[in-house]
Amino acid sequence: MFDPAQHSHRRLNLLTGEWLLVSPHRALRPWQGQQEKTEPAQRPAHDPTCYLCPGNVRAGGQQNPDYAGTFVFDNDFAALLPDVPAGGLNVDGLLRAEAETGVGRVICFSPRHDLTLPEMSPAAIRGVIDVWVDEYQALGARPDINYVQIFENKGAIMGCSNPHPHGQIWAQRSLPMEPAKESTQQAAYFREHGRSLLADYLATELREQQRIVLENEHWVALVPFWAVWPFETLLLPRRHVTDIAQLTDAEKDAFADALRRLTTRYDNLFELSFPYSAGLHQRPTDGQPHEGWHLHMHFYPPLLRSATVRKFMVGYEMLGNPQRDITPEWAAGRLRGLSETHYKLG
Repeated sequence: MFDPAQHSHRRLNLLTGEWLLVSPHRALRPWQGQQEKTEPAQRPAHDPTCYLCPGNVRAGGQQNPDYAGTFVFDNDFAALLPDVPAGGLNVDGLLRAEAETGVGRVICFSPRHDLTLPEMSPAAIRGVIDVWVDEYQALGARPDINYVQIFENKGAIMGCSNPHPHGQIWAQRSLPMEPAKESTQQAAYFREHGRSLLADYLATELREQQRIVLENEHWVALVPFWAVWPFETLLLPRRHVTDIAQLTDAEKDAFADALRRLTTRYDNLFELSFPYSAGLHQRPTDGQPHEGWHLHMHFYPPLLRSATVRKFMVGYEMLGNPQRDITPEWAAGRLRGLSETHYKLG
């Protein structure tokens, strides 16, 4: 009899319509051997050489204010610019390019150089969420912006060039590929059923209780059934809201609580500051209702067994489709069993 915990199989990603291969027989006993820990030296609360710390000078001579909470500014090296000339390229319909405009913003989560999200208070994290709301609304109201991507890269192996706690916003004219796939899937489901795809999916996950990591009154963190990365998670509001601006104060407080608890579990997994790329996916800002959209946050961490063992997308995954060895159910159980007291305080 087929057993998904033992036999190779494919799983469908409801949000993208894409498949991945799961091969649990390759890692029936994945937790073997010494778990190496690689922690950098303790960082100071203020680093005079850090271009994100309060009062310090950034590129081009801009000086940061002596901020006490969050601090937001235009990225000094933004990948998207608002003043790109219109135009493009089309050769035989085969070589195509088009100008893309947008804005890049940086959000410093805290004036403290030595903190990360799990080490911040719920009130301080709530301050970050409030900034996300303000930026989503302000950038999304611009006629030249149709999508606002809020994200955080944490850790040097995720391309983060500065350990100061911060995230980014890339807001642009066109809809990027990943949100575009999710928009198509969610819209189709809503047209057919009149309900949110992710609301129905969450109801199934809550009934099964196999992949839930943590819950509070308004949010649920889980390892999605179709997870690609070893300890990938999806953070979902219980209520169907299309964007972060629709959250109530209670839901924002609960969001801060869930973020702190989830990222603390990540750090406790290998007892180190856990790297990941994380970001919000929400309704495009093109003026359309997008009723099927359901706000959610993805966490994509690369570590598999320790600080030095990580997952790479190579070979079959680059040429065929994504593949994983440990099952999402196993990963959820591992995360669920971790303490919510940060290992530095234990």
